[in-house]
Amino acid sequence: MADVESELRDELKEAFSGADFPVKNQMGLVPALPNGPSTTFEAGGQSWTAMELATKLSSRASFPYDDVDSLVDDVIAGLKDEGEL
Repeated sequence: MADVESELRDELKEAFSGADFPVKNQMGLVPALPNGPSTTFEAGGQSWTAMELATKLSSRASFPYDDVDSLVDDVIAGLKDEGEL
């Protein structure tokens, strides 16, 4: 599972590193995504669209985010809480 987490973490960092930080809400992340909300993240045979991640993690998000690492940490933690990782 650690490899899946690492793979997903790298994908998320790459995708969101282009966001204009600080990001105040989920809509602030959309311009950084190559395919907008339908951008797909894949790791370990699982996949999630950005929209699916936003829906699953909306109650756990802690906006504003000042950097990509804190954002990705929360996404990974949320997926673990949901039993997805």
